Amino acid sequence: MSTEVGTATRSLPAVEAMKRAFLDNLIDHQGKDLAFATPNDCYLALAYTVRERLIQRWLDTLHAHAEADAKTVYYFSAEYLLGRQLHNSLLNTELLDVARQALLELNLDLDTLTALEVEPGLGNGGLGRLAACFLDSLATMSVPVVGYGIRYEYGIFRQAFEDGWQIEHPDAWLSRGNPWEFPVPDDAIEVQFGGYTERYSDPQGRVHVRWQGDRTVVGVPYNIMVPGYRSNTVNTIRLWRARATQSFDLQVFNTGDYTRAVAQAVASENISKVLYPDDTTPQGRQLRLEQQYFFVACSLRDMLRQPPATDADWDRLPERMVIQLNDTHPTIGIAEMMRLLVDEYSLEWDRSWDITRQIFAYTNHTLLPEALETWPVELIQRLLPRHWEIIIEINRRLLTEVRERFPGDEARVARMSVIDESGERRVRMGYLAATGSFSINGVAELQSNLLKETVLRDFAELWPEKFNNKTNGVTPRRFVRLANPRLSELVSSKIGEGWVRNLDELLGLEAFVNDAEFRGAWRHIKQQNKGELAALIGTQMGIAIDPNTMFDVMVKRLHEYKRQLLNALHIITLYHRVQDDPGTAMLPRTVIFGAKAAPGYRMAKLIIKLINSVAEVVNNDPLTRDWLKVVFLPNYNVTLAERIYPAADLSEQISLAGKEASGTGNMKLALNGALTIGTLDGANIEIRDLVGAENFFLFGLTTPEVEATKAKGYHPREYYESDPQLRRAIDAIANGPFARGDRDLFRPIVDSLLGDDTYMLCADYRAYIDAQDAVTEAYCAPDTWTRKSILNTARCGFFSSDRTVQQYCDDIWHAHPVLVK
Repeated sequence: MSTEVGTATRSLPAVEAMKRAFLDNLIDHQGKDLAFATPNDCYLALAYTVRERLIQRWLDTLHAHAEADAKTVYYFSAEYLLGRQLHNSLLNTELLDVARQALLELNLDLDTLTALEVEPGLGNGGLGRLAACFLDSLATMSVPVVGYGIRYEYGIFRQAFEDGWQIEHPDAWLSRGNPWEFPVPDDAIEVQFGGYTERYSDPQGRVHVRWQGDRTVVGVPYNIMVPGYRSNTVNTIRLWRARATQSFDLQVFNTGDYTRAVAQAVASENISKVLYPDDTTPQGRQLRLEQQYFFVACSLRDMLRQPPATDADWDRLPERMVIQLNDTHPTIGIAEMMRLLVDEYSLEWDRSWDITRQIFAYTNHTLLPEALETWPVELIQRLLPRHWEIIIEINRRLLTEVRERFPGDEARVARMSVIDESGERRVRMGYLAATGSFSINGVAELQSNLLKETVLRDFAELWPEKFNNKTNGVTPRRFVRLANPRLSELVSSKIGEGWVRNLDELLGLEAFVNDAEFRGAWRHIKQQNKGELAALIGTQMGIAIDPNTMFDVMVKRLHEYKRQLLNALHIITLYHRVQDDPGTAMLPRTVIFGAKAAPGYRMAKLIIKLINSVAEVVNNDPLTRDWLKVVFLPNYNVTLAERIYPAADLSEQISLAGKEASGTGNMKLALNGALTIGTLDGANIEIRDLVGAENFFLFGLTTPEVEATKAKGYHPREYYESDPQLRRAIDAIANGPFARGDRDLFRPIVDSLLGDDTYMLCADYRAYIDAQDAVTEAYCAPDTWTRKSILNTARCGFFSSDRTVQQYCDDIWHAHPVLVK
């Protein structure tokens, strides 16, 4: 839309201005008017209309940050699960009601148009959702931040089921355009791979290193605006797209070799083609490392596009910037920063290392050793030869310090080495992150403590001052205000709207827990939300769901440690109870799953197949189908989560104690009034402490008990032999009733349960069943359950991402708001 039209519309009443801008954008961007426009044309026109409202705020933000010369947080993350942008942008710019009315006057429906937006699947799970929450909070709090990552052409796969098996389809989220991004080809950056290094001397006789790569890839940045809620601040995500230096070889094409003519472009563009390529092959592993180096190399060069004006200003660089590593994926950035400072800007090693270690901070999101990335030395030598030399020197200095602090302890030296020499030589990226960062934080109290006691114990003993905890949080704007508008309106009618920016104000709801009218309204809203989810399930899956049943929800990434399989064992146990006594009074229950398994994770995919097979039997058995339904919703993502959270009665957080770093789904579900059944793991501990033990269904071994049981020898078959219900459930998996008589189909699951049972499902089974029975009893007293539901919401204000990032700002980043006028 032209500046003249934009100026004209601003002088109109808000609804009329929105209509005028929408119709102009329909013509300018889509080349259509309302008579010929498709629904997608209308969505795009509305998106561009809202985008225009953000652009000036975005420019004002950039100018304000430059004028203030404020410290900027650079968030490095391989994942961003942003969710749909249109509805969120309308909320944050306070245009929701205006847009709804404007469209209504044009005979269009806002909800219909917002539903057409394709969610960018630029992440796999909690890591990406957390990054999105943090950026929302930082913009709302007016803190300068840039989020860096990769613009994957195909995001996390689109999940479907065929005969109960997970099938992965490409997520072509860009196929219909993305109105929320701005390509900036003029800011493209060249990144090299491979080749060799060479030494040379400058005129002063100092020796330097030059890296001569044998392949160059171009990174083109795409900017996405991140508006704050009722804030003039609009921060930026900058995602990098890989392109070849020469995309087409005309001479080769003219010889008739059409494939080779575009080979360079294909090889280069593969880097940003897909999120997390399967790393079970050497080619997949190389591509993953290429992705990680590509995005951090582009980002660091972008950050240093205007280097310090004077030599002395280099030492003040940590006063201007801080880089937060969101898990180990961007860790190669530490070596890249050293390469830039030493090789490109000719700073001395000691000075460069001091600067680097004051800029990088590291968040660890896992206690699983297999999730702490390592790379074969051979791969790094071949792909990043200069970085290998830098890692060697970093490690040499680290081990020298270890030997000085712990003389004669060569076992400690071997344990702490960034280079694992115990088998195939590999670079431990978590150790590199711990060595090159000034701060190391976990994401829940238990995980942070275990991090210091187990995974990074040696580093905590060497540098105790580096370690701290920052319990995760979620943005209340998307996951309560947008996801649950009915509940939000009820809450605001009682305590005002301040809770949307200060979630601690939810405590004010405790004053209404004894108000029968309020409890009735609370129950009615939950029932409406359940009705909408039941309708969605009916439309998508053809399964009739009764909203009057208890909605038992387990939605998260599919991993054995999260123990979706334990939930399946409970379903089978309930099924057996009805078979044994068809006339018994049972609580009607709908068990809802949502999860994606990594394409190469065979056991996880087999568990999905089992759950779908159990659903097939249970849902169609005349004895059970009226009171027990099992639903596995395909393609779980942020958009679907926003429909599930408000409808959940029970939140399943049942990972083995000591395995879940934090979890954020547990927080979102509790904030929407679901009660939790869970172990003392991750942030469950803090949830239980805050909501009260009486409002939380606890079961299972504690972390010390897990370790003690394993230490004395854990034998799952003993639990199997001594518990008839467990034995019957496992036998049912083994003997074929859920596999159409195929006794071999689920044999790997049975062998795992009765073999090592790594995640101790057999040990926790009985306690879990008992806790589920307690859930049933509690749910049968609706008024009491509603009180518990209200208190869960009221007491979970601590789990706002605003609180989390404020702690990062105060304790780690030392970053401050810059108000935008």
